[in-house]
Amino acid sequence: MPIRINLRDVLACAALLIASPAATVHAEETPPARVFAAASLTEFMQDVANDYARTGAALPRLSFAASSVLARQIEAGAPADVFVSADQEWMDYLAARDLIQPETRVDIAGNRLVLVAPVRSTVALRLAPGVDFITALGDGRLAVADPDSVPAGRYARSALVSLGAWPALADRLARAENVRMALAYVARDEAPLGIVYATDALTDPRVRVVDTFPEDSHLPIRYTAAVLRTATPGADALIAFLRSSSASERLQQRGFMPVATPTEKQP
Repeated sequence: MPIRINLRDVLACAALLIASPAATVHAEETPPARVFAAASLTEFMQDVANDYARTGAALPRLSFAASSVLARQIEAGAPADVFVSADQEWMDYLAARDLIQPETRVDIAGNRLVLVAPVRSTVALRLAPGVDFITALGDGRLAVADPDSVPAGRYARSALVSLGAWPALADRLARAENVRMALAYVARDEAPLGIVYATDALTDPRVRVVDTFPEDSHLPIRYTAAVLRTATPGADALIAFLRSSSASERLQQRGFMPVATPTEKQP
């Protein structure tokens, strides 16, 4: 006896198959990695996120702020998968609270600390013991990320202490919530001088580098990344990508100094 097929039933079955979770694209099954990264990494992380997405992975969702702000947000329960700090201390802060997966922690980049001025400024200073910031500042203030908590500000204070300039400058600071805001103060000519990372100075043509702080005047600047305890599956793949040869090239293009041995590009 011939089997009769109802076209309406066939179409209904097809619709169910299309809507079935088993038929969804793999990229949709793996949510995009949520990355909290230091503000000074903005352009680099945007480059890397786009490169990572080209491998077939979901485009990471990036949030930028001072490392101190991000670490405290993570401590308070903000949803994130990967944290990239501008110093070791804030990563240590989260590690002490068991909020990262320690085996995933890795240094990804280095940087230098520089003194900047508005591009039309004629100020000239050599950053050595005894340097006279006060005359160069005039009635203005020195723009710097908050030295009480922000990594760039901590490095800056250490460098100024090393040069013997901190006592005279402690009350002459224009404190910013992060290093990019300190850069903006100088770029907008709201401060005659500022201390930022060398890579920040490259992002704004309205400033120029007056001089670079001696490397031994502060701790080595190291950006460190780690997967968080509450991360969704696959976040470690992004950490691996941050250590790839592709990411290393991006670092150098943006003026950072690679500190990790590049691995083969991984999806």
